[in-house]
Amino acid sequence: MNSPSTATGTSRTGIRTSLAPSAIGPYCQAILVDNVLYCSGQIALDPGSGQLIQGGVDDEADQVLRNLGAVLGAAGMTYDCVVKCSVFVTDMQDYALVNEVYARYFSEEPPARETVQVAALPAGARVEISCIAVR
Repeated sequence: MNSPSTATGTSRTGIRTSLAPSAIGPYCQAILVDNVLYCSGQIALDPGSGQLIQGGVDDEADQVLRNLGAVLGAAGMTYDCVVKCSVFVTDMQDYALVNEVYARYFSEEPPARETVQVAALPAGARVEISCIAVR
């Protein structure tokens, strides 16, 4: 992690953990700006193998949220710190299954969120979730 100051004097730190998949492009797993964490989208990649997990969309959603949890943990945060999620699915028919899994991670005072259907996601994933968290 590096922690340069921005022109406005705020702290900006890249967050990286081996407990979540490495970035598959030119981005960080998350950026911490003062007390706000901006998590990049996670798909259902296994952190050890870097491969998309096998199973249903509910299995993918669970892996995605475990990956996000690892990134949150690397920044000293938990799911309770999450204030906003963006959920991307390749088929809106999967909305209910993704919601079932999501509710296990965000049951009390869940964060603000939107869910949108997209044409495709990296590595053939069916669900991707990004979030913003505050300490």
